[in-house]
Amino acid sequence: MAYSVVVVDDHVLLSQAIGSLVEAFDDFKVLYLCNNGQELIDKFESKENIPDVVLMDVNMPILNGIETTVYLKDHFPDVKVLALSIEEEENTILKMLRAGAKGYLMKDVKKAELNEALLEVINNGYYHTNTIARILVDSLRNKDTGIASLKEREIEFIKHACSEKTYREIADIMCLSPKTVEGYRDVLFEKLNLRNRTGLVIYAIKNKIFTP
Repeated sequence: MAYSVVVVDDHVLLSQAIGSLVEAFDDFKVLYLCNNGQELIDKFESKENIPDVVLMDVNMPILNGIETTVYLKDHFPDVKVLALSIEEEENTILKMLRAGAKGYLMKDVKKAELNEALLEVINNGYYHTNTIARILVDSLRNKDTGIASLKEREIEFIKHACSEKTYREIADIMCLSPKTVEGYRDVLFEKLNLRNRTGLVIYAIKNKIFTP
C-alpha cells in the first residue's frame, strides 16, 4: 500500500519538483499540491483529501507552515507533518517542531534522505537529523537553565556583571557585601554551567537580559 503525501509550498516549480521526487518512491504517492496552508485546510473539508503525510514549507503567504501545523495538530492529529524549508534559523526550526512537525528537512535534502524521512515518520512517528536532534537537546538544556529559574536579584547582578564594574563596585551598587556578590557569581556559574564572567555576558546577551 502506498502512503499518501501532500506538498504545501508557495513556489510552484519547487512544489512540482518535490512532488515528482515523492512519486518516484515505491511507498508513497502524491495526492495533490497546495500553495499555502489555507488552501490545504480548505482541501481537508473532503475526507478523501486527507493524506498520511504533509510536506510543509514554513514561509508562505496567507497561512504559514507554523500556523498550519498547529491547526493540523489540533484538528487532524493523525496527519503527520514533515517540514521542508530553506529556513536554517534555530528559532524557526524549534517553533515548527513545537507546533507539531515530526521532522525538519532542508530543501536541498538528497532524494534518499527524503525517502528515509518519510518512511521514518510513517513507521516511528518522527525523523530528526543529527543537527535537529542537537537543536532540540540544546533547547531542553536552555529551558532547564532559563531566565525563569533566575531570581530577580540574580538578574540584577547579571546586568551589572555585563558592565566594566568590578565585583566590589557591583556590591556597593547592590548594597551587598563583596562576599555576598561573589556568592551570587558562584551560584550563577553553577546554575548556568558557566566558567567565567565572559560566559555570563554571552548568556545575558543570548537571553536578552543585556543588550550591548
